[in-house]
Amino acid sequence: MNRPKIGISLTLDERGRWREGRSYFYIDRGYADAISEAGGTALQLPIQADPTALVAALDGLLIPGGDDFPAESPLPDEAVLELVSPDQLAFDEALLEAAKIRAIPIFGICYGMQLMARMQNGVLDTHLPSQRADVGRHKLPAESRHPIRIEPGSRLAAILETETCEVNSLHQQAVRRVGPNHRVVALSSDGVIEAIERAHDDDSWELGVQWHPEKMAEDSSRRLFRAFVDACRSMQNGSQ
Repeated sequence: MNRPKIGISLTLDERGRWREGRSYFYIDRGYADAISEAGGTALQLPIQADPTALVAALDGLLIPGGDDFPAESPLPDEAVLELVSPDQLAFDEALLEAAKIRAIPIFGICYGMQLMARMQNGVLDTHLPSQRADVGRHKLPAESRHPIRIEPGSRLAAILETETCEVNSLHQQAVRRVGPNHRVVALSSDGVIEAIERAHDDDSWELGVQWHPEKMAEDSSRRLFRAFVDACRSMQNGSQ
Protein backbone atom coordinates (compact mmCIF):
# COMPACT_ATOMS: atom_id res chain seq x y z
CA MET A 1 0.00 0.00 0.00
CA ASN A 2 1.34 3.43 -0.92
CA ARG A 3 2.05 5.69 2.04
CA PRO A 4 1.16 9.25 1.05
CA LYS A 5 3.50 12.04 2.12
CA ILE A 6 1.78 14.42 4.52
CA GLY A 7 3.40 17.64 5.64
CA ILE A 8 2.89 18.89 9.20
CA SER A 9 4.01 22.41 10.06
CA LEU A 10 6.01 22.83 13.26
CA THR A 11 5.51 25.53 15.89
CA LEU A 12 8.22 28.15 16.37
CA ASP A 13 9.18 29.14 19.89
CA GLU A 14 11.23 32.32 19.60
CA ARG A 15 10.48 33.61 23.11
CA GLY A 16 12.77 31.29 25.01
CA ARG A 17 10.03 29.12 26.50
CA TRP A 18 12.18 26.01 25.99
CA ARG A 19 15.59 27.54 26.67
CA GLU A 20 16.41 31.21 27.12
CA GLY A 21 18.11 32.88 24.19
CA ARG A 22 17.30 30.17 21.64
CA SER A 23 14.61 29.59 19.02
CA TYR A 24 13.10 26.12 18.71
CA PHE A 25 10.64 24.25 16.54
CA TYR A 26 8.41 21.77 18.37
CA ILE A 27 5.35 19.57 17.91
CA ASP A 28 3.39 16.93 19.80
CA ARG A 29 4.51 13.55 18.44
CA GLY A 30 0.85 12.47 18.50
CA TYR A 31 0.30 14.01 15.06
CA ALA A 32 2.99 11.96 13.33
CA ASP A 33 1.97 8.84 15.26
CA ALA A 34 -1.66 9.25 14.13
CA ILE A 35 -0.64 9.79 10.50
CA SER A 36 1.66 6.76 10.58
CA GLU A 37 -0.98 4.54 12.19
CA ALA A 38 -3.46 5.60 9.49
CA GLY A 39 -1.04 4.58 6.73
CA GLY A 40 0.73 7.83 5.86
CA THR A 41 4.26 9.19 6.12
CA ALA A 42 4.55 12.36 8.21
CA LEU A 43 7.04 15.01 7.05
CA GLN A 44 7.62 17.77 9.57
CA LEU A 45 7.94 21.26 8.07
CA PRO A 46 10.01 23.93 9.85
CA ILE A 47 9.93 27.48 8.48
CA GLN A 48 11.78 27.62 5.16
CA ALA A 49 12.21 30.07 2.31
CA ASP A 50 10.04 28.34 -0.31
CA PRO A 51 6.78 26.91 1.10
CA THR A 52 5.41 26.40 -2.40
CA ALA A 53 8.24 24.01 -3.26
CA LEU A 54 7.60 22.07 -0.05
CA VAL A 55 3.91 21.65 -0.85
CA ALA A 56 4.74 20.54 -4.40
CA ALA A 57 6.28 17.38 -2.92
CA LEU A 58 3.31 16.57 -0.65
CA ASP A 59 0.11 14.56 -1.02
CA GLY A 60 -1.60 16.33 1.88
CA LEU A 61 -1.14 19.08 4.47
CA LEU A 62 -1.92 19.05 8.18
CA ILE A 63 -1.87 22.34 10.10
CA PRO A 64 -1.77 21.34 13.78
CA GLY A 65 -2.55 23.11 17.01
CA GLY A 66 -0.37 26.10 17.81
CA ASP A 67 -0.24 29.47 19.49
CA ASP A 68 -2.83 32.24 19.67
CA PHE A 69 -3.84 34.79 17.06
CA PRO A 70 -3.58 38.46 18.05
CA ALA A 71 -6.74 40.20 19.19
CA GLU A 72 -8.45 42.65 16.82
CA SER A 73 -9.57 44.83 19.76
CA PRO A 74 -8.31 45.35 23.33
CA LEU A 75 -8.85 42.49 25.78
CA PRO A 76 -9.14 42.66 29.58
CA ASP A 77 -5.94 42.36 31.60
CA GLU A 78 -6.77 38.81 32.69
CA ALA A 79 -6.86 37.61 29.08
CA VAL A 80 -3.41 36.12 28.46
CA LEU A 81 -2.51 35.15 24.89
CA GLU A 82 0.51 33.12 23.75
CA LEU A 83 0.87 34.85 20.39
CA VAL A 84 1.91 33.01 17.26
CA SER A 85 5.17 34.26 15.80
CA PRO A 86 4.63 36.49 12.73
CA ASP A 87 7.16 34.33 10.86
CA GLN A 88 5.23 31.18 11.77
CA LEU A 89 1.92 32.71 10.75
CA ALA A 90 3.27 33.85 7.38
CA PHE A 91 4.76 30.40 6.73
CA ASP A 92 1.55 28.57 7.64
CA GLU A 93 -0.51 30.92 5.47
CA ALA A 94 1.84 30.28 2.54
CA LEU A 95 1.59 26.51 3.06
CA LEU A 96 -2.20 26.67 3.08
CA GLU A 97 -2.36 28.87 0.02
CA ALA A 98 -0.05 26.53 -1.92
CA ALA A 99 -2.05 23.49 -0.79
CA LYS A 100 -5.29 25.12 -1.97
CA ILE A 101 -3.78 25.90 -5.37
CA ARG A 102 -2.70 22.27 -5.78
CA ALA A 103 -6.05 21.06 -4.35
CA ILE A 104 -4.39 18.53 -2.05
CA PRO A 105 -6.28 17.42 1.08
CA ILE A 106 -6.04 19.82 4.03
CA PHE A 107 -6.68 18.92 7.66
CA GLY A 108 -6.66 21.73 10.26
CA ILE A 109 -6.64 21.05 13.99
CA CYS A 110 -7.44 23.76 16.58
CA TYR A 111 -5.13 26.63 15.48
CA GLY A 112 -5.11 24.97 12.07
CA MET A 113 -8.89 25.20 11.75
CA GLN A 114 -8.87 28.80 12.95
CA LEU A 115 -6.20 29.67 10.38
CA MET A 116 -8.25 28.01 7.62
CA ALA A 117 -11.27 30.13 8.56
CA ARG A 118 -9.24 33.31 9.02
CA MET A 119 -7.71 33.03 5.54
CA GLN A 120 -11.16 32.68 3.96
CA ASN A 121 -12.69 35.80 5.54
CA GLY A 122 -13.81 34.08 8.71
CA VAL A 123 -13.91 35.90 12.05
CA LEU A 124 -12.36 34.61 15.30
CA ASP A 125 -13.10 35.08 18.96
CA THR A 126 -9.58 35.64 20.25
CA HIS A 127 -10.51 35.10 23.91
CA LEU A 128 -13.70 33.15 24.48
CA PRO A 129 -13.97 33.74 28.26
CA SER A 130 -14.12 37.53 27.84
CA GLN A 131 -15.79 37.81 24.42
CA ARG A 132 -18.51 35.17 24.70
CA ALA A 133 -20.37 35.41 28.00
CA ASP A 134 -22.96 33.02 26.52
CA VAL A 135 -20.62 30.00 26.39
CA GLY A 136 -19.03 27.78 29.00
CA ARG A 137 -15.38 26.96 29.59
CA HIS A 138 -13.60 25.41 26.63
CA LYS A 139 -10.06 25.21 28.00
CA LEU A 140 -10.49 21.99 29.96
CA PRO A 141 -8.26 19.24 31.35
CA ALA A 142 -6.94 16.91 28.66
CA GLU A 143 -9.08 13.98 29.80
CA SER A 144 -12.34 15.98 29.79
CA ARG A 145 -14.91 15.56 27.02
CA HIS A 146 -17.96 17.50 25.90
CA PRO A 147 -20.61 16.65 23.28
CA ILE A 148 -20.84 18.11 19.78
CA ARG A 149 -23.63 17.97 17.20
CA ILE A 150 -22.59 17.14 13.63
CA GLU A 151 -24.39 18.38 10.53
CA PRO A 152 -26.23 15.53 8.75
CA GLY A 153 -24.94 14.94 5.24
CA SER A 154 -21.56 16.55 5.93
CA ARG A 155 -18.21 14.94 5.17
CA LEU A 156 -17.55 14.81 8.92
CA ALA A 157 -20.81 12.93 9.56
CA ALA A 158 -19.92 10.44 6.83
CA ILE A 159 -16.45 9.88 8.30
CA LEU A 160 -17.64 9.40 11.86
CA GLU A 161 -20.91 7.69 10.90
CA THR A 162 -22.74 9.62 13.60
CA GLU A 163 -24.35 12.99 14.23
CA THR A 164 -23.10 13.27 17.83
CA CYS A 165 -19.67 12.81 19.32
CA GLU A 166 -17.66 13.46 22.49
CA VAL A 167 -14.46 15.49 22.04
CA ASN A 168 -11.77 17.11 24.14
CA SER A 169 -11.52 20.89 24.52
CA LEU A 170 -8.18 22.67 24.97
CA HIS A 171 -8.73 26.09 23.43
CA GLN A 172 -9.47 29.69 24.40
CA GLN A 173 -9.89 30.97 20.84
CA ALA A 174 -12.54 29.86 18.36
CA VAL A 175 -14.11 30.59 14.99
CA ARG A 176 -17.04 32.95 15.49
CA ARG A 177 -18.14 33.10 11.84
CA VAL A 178 -16.97 31.42 8.64
CA GLY A 179 -16.55 33.04 5.24
CA PRO A 180 -18.44 32.07 2.09
CA ASN A 181 -16.01 29.26 1.16
CA HIS A 182 -16.61 27.30 4.37
CA ARG A 183 -19.62 25.86 6.12
CA VAL A 184 -20.04 24.95 9.78
CA VAL A 185 -20.51 21.21 10.25
CA ALA A 186 -20.31 20.77 14.04
CA LEU A 187 -21.27 22.80 17.10
CA SER A 188 -20.84 22.37 20.83
CA SER A 189 -23.98 22.46 22.97
CA ASP A 190 -23.35 26.15 23.74
CA GLY A 191 -22.95 27.08 20.08
CA VAL A 192 -19.17 27.23 19.66
CA ILE A 193 -18.07 26.13 16.17
CA GLU A 194 -16.33 22.76 16.41
CA ALA A 195 -15.75 21.80 12.75
CA ILE A 196 -15.77 23.39 9.30
CA GLU A 197 -15.59 22.09 5.72
CA ARG A 198 -15.52 23.56 2.24
CA ALA A 199 -18.87 25.06 1.38
CA HIS A 200 -18.87 23.82 -2.21
CA ASP A 201 -19.84 20.34 -3.33
CA ASP A 202 -16.68 19.34 -5.15
CA ASP A 203 -13.96 16.75 -4.69
CA SER A 204 -11.67 18.96 -2.60
CA TRP A 205 -10.95 17.44 0.83
CA GLU A 206 -10.74 20.22 3.41
CA LEU A 207 -11.73 19.72 7.03
CA GLY A 208 -11.01 21.63 10.21
CA VAL A 209 -11.78 20.51 13.75
CA GLN A 210 -11.51 22.57 16.93
CA TRP A 211 -10.64 19.62 19.15
CA HIS A 212 -7.40 17.59 19.28
CA PRO A 213 -8.01 14.10 17.84
CA GLU A 214 -4.29 13.28 18.10
CA LYS A 215 -4.71 13.35 21.89
CA MET A 216 -7.77 11.06 21.93
CA ALA A 217 -7.70 7.26 21.85
CA GLU A 218 -11.33 7.05 20.69
CA ASP A 219 -12.37 5.42 17.42
CA SER A 220 -13.55 8.82 16.15
CA SER A 221 -9.92 9.98 16.03
CA ARG A 222 -8.77 6.92 14.10
CA ARG A 223 -11.61 7.45 11.62
CA LEU A 224 -10.59 11.09 11.06
CA PHE A 225 -6.93 10.33 10.40
CA ARG A 226 -7.75 7.31 8.21
CA ALA A 227 -10.14 9.40 6.10
CA PHE A 228 -7.52 12.13 5.71
CA VAL A 229 -4.75 9.69 4.78
CA ASP A 230 -7.06 7.86 2.36
CA ALA A 231 -7.86 11.17 0.65
CA CYS A 232 -4.13 11.94 0.41
CA ARG A 233 -3.53 8.50 -1.11
CA SER A 234 -6.20 9.22 -3.71
CA MET A 235 -4.35 12.44 -4.51
CA GLN A 236 -1.10 10.52 -4.80
CA ASN A 237 -2.69 8.05 -7.20
CA GLY A 238 -4.12 10.82 -9.34
CA SER A 239 -7.77 9.91 -8.73
CA GLN A 240 -8.72 13.19 -7.04
